[in-house]
Amino acid sequence: MTDLIGYVSSNPSIQGFFTNLMAGEITLITGIFWLLFAAVISMIAGAIGGIILAGKDLGYELAAILGSLFGPAGVIPVAAIGLVVLKFV
Repeated sequence: MTDLIGYVSSNPSIQGFFTNLMAGEITLITGIFWLLFAAVISMIAGAIGGIILAGKDLGYELAAILGSLFGPAGVIPVAAIGLVVLKFV
């Protein structure tokens, strides 16, 4: 474990990634990270919304699966457009 931490702390590309992430600089790698982060959060929120809206009618598991599939459908394009706008503004 200490070897892994030592490798991560001495690798300049990983240090650059964390520096850009903490500074709020949007690069290709940090943009992909934020896009994946938004997708995961939207999947969780979609599953919760699906359970709340249609859990009794469809069954809680099916409603959660459908919600987690349809949740990112609206979030990913908007997050990508927002990241591009933030990059150039």
